[in-house]
Amino acid sequence: MQISKRNLLTGAALAAALAAGYGLANLRASEVGETHGEAGHGEDESKAEEGFVPLAADQAAAAGVAVVTVGRGGGSDIRLTGRVEAAPNAHAVIGAPVAGVVERVLLSPGARVGAGGGVAVIRSADGALVRAEASAAAAEAQAAQAALAREERLLKAGVTARQDWEAARAAQVRASAQASAAQARVAAFGSPGAGGQTTLRSPIAGLVTSVQAAPGGFVAQGAPVAEVSDPTRLEVVFNVPADSAARLRVGDHLKLVGPDGRETPAEIVGVAPLSQGTTGAAMVRARPLDAGLTPGAAVSAQVPADGKGLPSVPSEAVQTLEGRSVVFVAEAEGFRARSVTTGRTGGGQTQIVAGLEAGERVAGRGAFVLKAELAKGEAEHGH
Repeated sequence: MQISKRNLLTGAALAAALAAGYGLANLRASEVGETHGEAGHGEDESKAEEGFVPLAADQAAAAGVAVVTVGRGGGSDIRLTGRVEAAPNAHAVIGAPVAGVVERVLLSPGARVGAGGGVAVIRSADGALVRAEASAAAAEAQAAQAALAREERLLKAGVTARQDWEAARAAQVRASAQASAAQARVAAFGSPGAGGQTTLRSPIAGLVTSVQAAPGGFVAQGAPVAEVSDPTRLEVVFNVPADSAARLRVGDHLKLVGPDGRETPAEIVGVAPLSQGTTGAAMVRARPLDAGLTPGAAVSAQVPADGKGLPSVPSEAVQTLEGRSVVFVAEAEGFRARSVTTGRTGGGQTQIVAGLEAGERVAGRGAFVLKAELAKGEAEHGH
């Protein structure tokens, strides 16, 4: 039996055909004649190994085949469902620190900005006023410092009374405090320049997701002007029954399974017992260790509770071939059908009593595509 890699179609064509009710084998039917013409009698001379589907990793992904790692079940694993969200420190709303007119918008939605990068510039009369007050306060503090220095010289020379020096020192302390307060107010107003221009800056690096201002528009103090998010800093949030949450610890590792069936390793970064008071559920937060998840996507997870029990796989990984249960084990150049003995099935998982070890990698979602391809290859060889 020979199954040529070049006969596999692109992922887009496969998805369309599967939606129409066809399998990968039917998609290849139009090319069988061409293949026989090119191969001739070479097919009989180079038979593929029995039960083996040659398929590279990128071709498997394009065909909708997701590879998963065999875990251990036995009913002791904790199974969770949650949603991908932005991490708490991965989203920032940039508000106007002072009321004013938008002079310039520096970035548009979709643009990347670094931490401290400018997003917009507003001109504000209040900003110009606080800057002027700060400059005046700084000048008064400088004058008070000079007066204190003069009184110190006169006191040492015996020309002035000590009470005059003390009065000058009190004035200098007061002026310095007023200057510091004025500078703090300037900072709170976004550090406007002498002309009242204030540059609004992003506190985090990321992508500009929205801009709520346009040049010439007026913004009130505190009004949001833009939002920035870092799509690489994600977390998965689970609502977990209290008894299950009690068995989880910060630092525990788990496997996330996305909507496409692909696995992503993650680490638990927070467990808040009974955070949902009305339901008695706890909130568990996990940080993905690899990229590939999309904010808002629903995911599931399996946490090995004790490392014991039988190997388990997603139920869709088990296919029936010639009356026997098989799984498709991932190898370097494709997938090999292996007979297994199944046990209990529940929660979307099937126990494997014999034929498979924990830690091996098998085709999960999309395993039926490999079954169809194998059956098609055998039918072609039979003719």
